[in-house]
Amino acid sequence: MSRYEIIIYWSNEDGVFVAEVPELPGCMAHGDTEELALTNIKEAIQLWIDTATEFGDPIPEPKGRRLMYA
Repeated sequence: MSRYEIIIYWSNEDGVFVAEVPELPGCMAHGDTEELALTNIKEAIQLWIDTATEFGDPIPEPKGRRLMYA
């Protein structure tokens, strides 16, 4: 898997952990635990890349940073 920056935070509004990938617009996932949010965002990253590939959209190169908690 590519090394995209992943930010995981608690959402009081939704009552779940939210994971975002700033380098991939709109790529987000959530989970009841931090671990589940991380598992779900890894799947979302792959789906984002697969969809971009299918439609011929550019795929940003990962910056290589990995921030997991903010």
